[in-house]
Amino acid sequence: MIRRNPSGHVPVVAESAFVDPTAILCGKVIVGENVFIGPYAVIRADEVDASGDMEPIVIGANSNIQDGVVIHCKAGGGVVIGVSTSIAHRSIVHGPCRVGDGVFIGFNSVLFNCSVGDGSVIRHNSVVEGCAVPPGFYIPSTSNIHSDAELANIERVTPDVADFSESVTQANLELVRGYKRIRNEF
Repeated sequence: MIRRNPSGHVPVVAESAFVDPTAILCGKVIVGENVFIGPYAVIRADEVDASGDMEPIVIGANSNIQDGVVIHCKAGGGVVIGVSTSIAHRSIVHGPCRVGDGVFIGFNSVLFNCSVGDGSVIRHNSVVEGCAVPPGFYIPSTSNIHSDAELANIERVTPDVADFSESVTQANLELVRGYKRIRNEF
């Protein structure tokens, strides 16, 4: 469902993107080329800052927002999801937040008030808030990172982890093409 927010903003979705009919996109949302937005995802840009403005939620080309993901912004803060990034099932990305290109965010993870550098991997059930994850970092499952200082013990992404992230992106690009092909069969 595509809907207007109280400020009058309407999502802008690239023609080549696929948005599942059960997903909700509300307000100042920009969806790039070949993006996959899965069932029951909610992407909502509707809160304003003290001056009545808001930054958009931007989903970069070739990214995938999987089933049950919630992306929202606090008090007008924006969210930017980079190119070829995967946000796995039931994750929450709450702005202000910036996620780089080629990032993988694992199942049930929570990002808030943070940035995640290009090529980083945050595995399942992790919480990252109030810090800047550098490019190419690997945050293991169930990690809780709440400051830049806590990043000192985090390792770099290994080639096998990077390959897995790329395979998820490629699988979801195939889903975009497949669902676009059969969209009128429902």
